[in-house]
Amino acid sequence: MNKYTFTSESVSEGHPDKVCDAISDAILDEYLNQDANSRVACETLVTTGTVFVSGEVTSTGTVDVPIIVKKTLNDIGYNDQAYGMDEKNVKVISMLDKQSPEIAQGVNEGSGLHEEQGAGDQGLMFGFACNETKELMPLPIHLSHRLVEKMTGHRKSGKIPWLRPDSKSQVSVAYEDDKPISIVKVVIATQHDDMLDKFENESEEHKFVEKEIIDHVIKPVLDESSLPYKDDFIVNGTGRFVFGGPEADTGLTGRKIIVDTYGGYAPHGGGAFSGKDPSKVDRSAAYMARYIAKNIVAAKLANKCEVQFSYSIGIADPTSFYVKTFGTGTMSDEKLTQLAQSVFPLKPAGIIEHLKLKYPRYRQTAAYGHFGREDELFTWEQTDMVDKLQSTVNERK
Repeated sequence: MNKYTFTSESVSEGHPDKVCDAISDAILDEYLNQDANSRVACETLVTTGTVFVSGEVTSTGTVDVPIIVKKTLNDIGYNDQAYGMDEKNVKVISMLDKQSPEIAQGVNEGSGLHEEQGAGDQGLMFGFACNETKELMPLPIHLSHRLVEKMTGHRKSGKIPWLRPDSKSQVSVAYEDDKPISIVKVVIATQHDDMLDKFENESEEHKFVEKEIIDHVIKPVLDESSLPYKDDFIVNGTGRFVFGGPEADTGLTGRKIIVDTYGGYAPHGGGAFSGKDPSKVDRSAAYMARYIAKNIVAAKLANKCEVQFSYSIGIADPTSFYVKTFGTGTMSDEKLTQLAQSVFPLKPAGIIEHLKLKYPRYRQTAAYGHFGREDELFTWEQTDMVDKLQSTVNERK
């Protein structure tokens, strides 16, 4: 019997890095709203009282960056200087520039050495799915997302009004023979109001925060998992978390790529998603890889599936592609790879068309994971290719 414990973490939309992802994706959405063929690579940095936006854009659209930044900050909840950022008084510095014409000619159809639309960069991308949850995601990252998501919901609804936007979660799951059997540890760090006017000291304040988070966040989320868990929780391990947000920690776009994907349970190719239009295969091919893996598992052709792409800049065909099922497949990995190649589009233009990626929806991806989401905008999460996969398998028998 093989036993081990696996841990994943997530962060809330108010974490400084996620604030940057949200701003970059909100700017991308506005460009795509005005021009579906916009090419955008937008990077954001946040620090005390200041937001820097930079990157490369080619678009017929025009975006008022300070307005987008301030609206995004307000949506997240950064509207009070006490929270580490104030959308009313923030300083916004925008330094967006035009995309390199040498990159553009390799991506624009018929402009470069090859007729087809090529990949926007070289690189490798992974997708993954498994049957540990109904969303076909690994359980540790799934639970980690749900914890910070629930905190945000309680903060915005007013159920826990003293919560502030910046928070993190961490979940450790025990496995036997690659199956989750119990939840052994949960860690929460959440920013909160200064409540010393209501409590005698910091220790009493901490006890209150701890009990509220355990009762209204941790236990309700864990109860939904149907797995046993130990009452072994750490809430605000330093004792207090009032000073937070961009004032306490500088944020950058793309610095939470493991949170964005599978929580370390599956490989990552290294490329971030946020702020990038779908011509960048870092984003579009990673979405297609997840889509392929999820449909294979949903079709019951495997219990666990990993997909890898690699591309060369300016070239449409992937330089490599594989499907791996860790011995859980109903056929060999070689045959599943051939099956996927015959059923799914693998070139950038085909991926973008199939998943309808030229339309605004990216702001919603900027927190709580790009995968395992039940929202129609997340087209790469649909399992609409199950029948096609199964019928193709039957035809080849």
